[in-house]
Amino acid sequence: MNVHLTRNRAALAIAGLLLAAAAPTAYAGFDTETAPAPTRGTPYVETQLFFGTDRPDGGPAVTDRQFMAFVDKEVTPDFPDGLTVQSGRGQWRDANGRIEKERSYELILLYPVTAAGAGDRKIEEIRRAYEKAFAQESVGRVDDRTRADF
Repeated sequence: MNVHLTRNRAALAIAGLLLAAAAPTAYAGFDTETAPAPTRGTPYVETQLFFGTDRPDGGPAVTDRQFMAFVDKEVTPDFPDGLTVQSGRGQWRDANGRIEKERSYELILLYPVTAAGAGDRKIEEIRRAYEKAFAQESVGRVDDRTRADF
C-alpha cells in the first residue's frame, strides 16, 4: 500500500509542477496590456465644452431653460446628428485669481475627423455666442481624437 501511496503522491507532485509551469503560458492569451484593441468605428473628434452658469456681473445664474434654449438655437443647427448635455458642478480660477465654484454644463459633440475644420469654426462660434449672451469670461474646451460607431 505504501508503494501505491508513494506513486500517487509522486504523480500528483509532477502534475502540480506541470500545471504551475504551464499556467503563465495558459494565461498569456489574456494579457490585456499587449493585446491590440479592436479597431471599430470611424475616426471622430470628440469635443467637450464646459459652460459655467454664474455671471461675473452678479446677475442671475443661467437657468436650465435658458441653457437648453441656447443649445437649441446655437448648437443643434450646426450639429444636428446628436450631442450630449450633462449637468455638473465645477470650479475654476477667474481672471482676478478667485476660485469660482458654480453649477455647470458639459456639452459633448462627436463629429467625423473629415469635418474637423468646419466643426472647429462652428464650435468657436458657439463658445463666443455663450460668452456674449451670458457675460462669461470663457467656455472651456477639450478636443480628443477617438473612434465612434453608431
